[in-house]
Amino acid sequence: MTGPSQEACSSANARERRVAVIGGAGFIGCNLADSLLSDGIAVLVVDNLSRPGVEQNRDWLMERHGRLLEFHRADVRNAEAITALLADVGAVFHLAAQTAVTSSLAQPVEDFEINARGTLNVLEAVRATNRQVPVIFASTNKVYGALDDVAMIECEDCYVPEAADLRDHGIDESRGLDFCTPYGCSKGVADQYVLDYAHSFGVPAAVLRMSCIYGPHQFGTEDQGWVAHFLLRALAGDPITIYGDGKQVRDILHVSDAVQAYRQALDAIREIRGQAFNLGGGVHNAISLKILLSEICRLVEHDVHVSFAGWRTGDQPYFVADTRKFQTTLGWAPSISWREGVRQLAGWLAEHRPQHPASQDRRIVA
Repeated sequence: MTGPSQEACSSANARERRVAVIGGAGFIGCNLADSLLSDGIAVLVVDNLSRPGVEQNRDWLMERHGRLLEFHRADVRNAEAITALLADVGAVFHLAAQTAVTSSLAQPVEDFEINARGTLNVLEAVRATNRQVPVIFASTNKVYGALDDVAMIECEDCYVPEAADLRDHGIDESRGLDFCTPYGCSKGVADQYVLDYAHSFGVPAAVLRMSCIYGPHQFGTEDQGWVAHFLLRALAGDPITIYGDGKQVRDILHVSDAVQAYRQALDAIREIRGQAFNLGGGVHNAISLKILLSEICRLVEHDVHVSFAGWRTGDQPYFVADTRKFQTTLGWAPSISWREGVRQLAGWLAEHRPQHPASQDRRIVA
């Protein structure tokens, strides 16, 4: 009796080298998948296509990469489907999530099922392979809570911490976890399960706790993706509502830098397994909502009408990621400044957003 053909073995090996990007039609996922595919790496994209704009992202990937890309419409809540899809992959990036705090407050059970139970389904699917399949998980800065104990100085257009070390470097991973809002709880549970599966079951897994990521293929809404949302409203000549006073500060990171971080994490998974890292733009890319709006007005060459509403539950007055642990461990650093990145995104959205008559003549300036 002869063994399997060389062609069959080659096909099986190729499938085990594929990288699965769960949530791969989403904003970060499609950029990550595109980076991998552009380097000739076969990618399995799994997405339930529930978020507006993601079908456009999927079609863009399929047009660019053809047969090197395999797409399956599936939901992380379907454990059987996820187990079958991940049975023979070589690595997993898990980015699928319910991402809005507001939605989690309105539908906490659904939020839990997607973020917590869905992540457990992914981990169990990987464990069922009986192979050392790396998992890189997209977590969030919301696992640190509202940061109510961090004393702030209120400036004209932003908040800054009283403590000099926080002003100089931001929040690091030694900060205690303090889950707040159903979203923070569900992502925090998932975060901890990923780390525990590395310790309890030997899964080569790591966690990236992200601050605000922005860039092409992000169709932001009022509930999530605020950089793109502000730009979309401004380009259309529509008003913007700010919840709070607009002095809230976040460090924003261009998606190309985030993709590089994810890829470096996978390359170094043996060294970083079982660890969590903060991922954001850091202190050099920290801006308030008011500062961003001022830059957007300069780019679109007209004022934007802004109204203010009450603070949202769990909103942090200040979060800037201290990324020194990740930078030191993997040699990564952001390469795109926030002004350049916002300018690039404004140009991309001006070309790719849905148009309506009032917005046809909006220009972007350098």
